[in-house]
Amino acid sequence: MGNWKGNQPASTAGARIVGGILRGFYPEIICNPDRDGRLWQSSYVQTYLERDIRNLRNIGDLPLFQTFLRALAARSAKILNLSELSREIGVSVNTAKDWISILEASFQIFILRPYYANIGKRLVKSPKVYFMDTGLLCYLVGLRDVEHAASGPMGGAIFENLVAAELFKIFMHRGEEPALYYWRTSAGSEVDLVIETQGKLVPLEVKQSETLRPEMAKEIINFQKDFKGKAGQGYVIHPGNMILPLGKGVISLPLTHL
Repeated sequence: MGNWKGNQPASTAGARIVGGILRGFYPEIICNPDRDGRLWQSSYVQTYLERDIRNLRNIGDLPLFQTFLRALAARSAKILNLSELSREIGVSVNTAKDWISILEASFQIFILRPYYANIGKRLVKSPKVYFMDTGLLCYLVGLRDVEHAASGPMGGAIFENLVAAELFKIFMHRGEEPALYYWRTSAGSEVDLVIETQGKLVPLEVKQSETLRPEMAKEIINFQKDFKGKAGQGYVIHPGNMILPLGKGVISLPLTHL
């Protein structure tokens, strides 16, 4: 109990998802389970930098771009402060924006923007960044084993990235524009993910713990109050196998049920 390495997931598919967080889900990795995942990811990054990036844009300093890529990975699932990131790497904000556009265009990352509605509160307007593949994310931040990835300081961010990426891909596979957002007020109230569908808002909280508690529903309930009439059923996504009510209009949902 406690982290996303704990209890056995509800299905064989779930076991593959949880077990594959560190390796990732690129076809080459999935089709060749004996392949050294870290070696493949290293080769992939070099190929991406040396071939794909040059085809998209003429970037003179590829080592600096790679440093930027790793720094961005360390900010996965966090609100992105471009000014701070630019200062850390030593590039202009415009260059950072340009490089993020390249990473989006080449499907390495996707950007989650805040859901905004005029409800009398000033909402945070900066985006959050997620990587398409958790294996690549773990490689870029230097995580080598599942235990370190699960129990380390990035454990929650990695699991949230996994959930966000799965939802994003579901939209894409349907041929739909991903109507996926996050919500955060200046007072600090936050819901990890908000799906807009059929005129309703579906709030999701992502928790890496399998120990389910009613207080996990607190932010979702706050969201439902603020968007009364538009907010629908809320869900707490977790790596376990239990579906439980956590409050009025909120239930827990295993990752394998997405």
